[in-house]
Amino acid sequence: MNRTIPLILAVALFMENMDSTVIATSLPAIALDIHTSPIALKLALTSYLVSLAIFIPISGWMADRFGAKNVFRAAIAVFIVGSVACAVSGSLPAFVVSRFMQGIGGAMMTPVGRLVLVRATPKSELVAAMSWLTVPALVGPLVGPPIGGFITTYFTWHWIFLINVPIGLIGIWLATRFLPETESMETPPLDFIGFVLSGLAASGVVFGLSVISLPYLPPATGFITVGVGLVSGALYLMHARRARNPLLALDLFRNQVFRSSVLGGGLFRIGIGAVPFLLPLMFQIGFGLTPFQSGMITFVSAIGAIGMKFVTALIFRVVGFRRVLIVGSLVAAASIAVNGLFTPHTPYLLMLAMLLVGGFIRSMFFTGINALAYAEVSAEDTSKATPIAAVFQQLSIALGVAVAGGILEISTSIHGRSLTLADFHTAFFIVAAISAAASLSFMRLAPDAGNAVSGHGRLTMPKPLEPVRSPGE
Repeated sequence: MNRTIPLILAVALFMENMDSTVIATSLPAIALDIHTSPIALKLALTSYLVSLAIFIPISGWMADRFGAKNVFRAAIAVFIVGSVACAVSGSLPAFVVSRFMQGIGGAMMTPVGRLVLVRATPKSELVAAMSWLTVPALVGPLVGPPIGGFITTYFTWHWIFLINVPIGLIGIWLATRFLPETESMETPPLDFIGFVLSGLAASGVVFGLSVISLPYLPPATGFITVGVGLVSGALYLMHARRARNPLLALDLFRNQVFRSSVLGGGLFRIGIGAVPFLLPLMFQIGFGLTPFQSGMITFVSAIGAIGMKFVTALIFRVVGFRRVLIVGSLVAAASIAVNGLFTPHTPYLLMLAMLLVGGFIRSMFFTGINALAYAEVSAEDTSKATPIAAVFQQLSIALGVAVAGGILEISTSIHGRSLTLADFHTAFFIVAAISAAASLSFMRLAPDAGNAVSGHGRLTMPKPLEPVRSPGE
């Protein structure tokens, strides 16, 4: 496998994934500097997610129309411009608009980068390639908080965004130098009605869930926005049945393998979306640790995620997708539930070991479901499959944060007190149970599902020796 391509794409995606979480620990410093409150500044986090939700559906059409390589480089450039705009923002409206611009670049970088990888990699090598591309999604949210705290403490918050400039420029140069050329394709006219409806649906759900879980606006606003998103989603389903070339080709869900990958993976990501939200809060509120101390503990999961990529392809080749994903989803869910057993008296080495194992398992699982999504998708349909998978990922992660935040709020309202360690334990157990339910989706897969990608079943046994026959026989 040519590792150059996935590594180049992974660097760009790491920049995006880290940036989306590194800001969280710097909100108080940024708010003080631009004369607003940290609660109000969380609108900037939401604006980024809304931008992703709006523009991800159009990424596949853009890649076909203008060439995936060109769109990928342009997306990095837009992300750089948005980063500089964030660094020079002096007011809340300017910062929110700048984060929205960053989201436009991020909405194109992730799905188009994955599309470039799928088109440039033979299916038999896709699991190995995806194992490199999966790392940024797992590492970014874990290393973001400690890096953000370090930069804000010892430098200024502006550097959180300015460091994206050299990284992004290097990414553009590497993409120009090493990524394969991709020609633009004949594309149907843009499904504008579908673009509007899908944008309202995805952004409404994401924004509403963010408001519900982070109540800096009245909770009714969140429920109304979610309702608008769900209605828009229903209207899109009606539109897609009549449109000749709908923006999101939902007929791909007729394929059991694609459906299990997207829906089962989305269900599991609810738990994964909750972990980066719950774990640092538990360490800081329940254990009394500093943000930097909690970040250094959670960082070990990132080490596990990186280390697993060296053996992932072998595991899927030997065992096959179905069995690995069933067992992996259950074990990974258990690794989430284990966090609910941690107390300030738990030895740190034991916690680090559990987090390391959890990072291993989750890395393997996500590599598998990301590769499985393309196992039975034709080359012509990859640009249709990519935005669908990306939209469901964003929605499930946002839902994970909303579920975790809702559990904590309900728990505190029932008991009439501030957050305690028991509230976090309850939240971990519930989101782990939701993630474990993903295994039901993978149980419906055929035993040979995804064998063209994993190589399972190609391991041939040596032929038995024929008996020696005498000349007269």
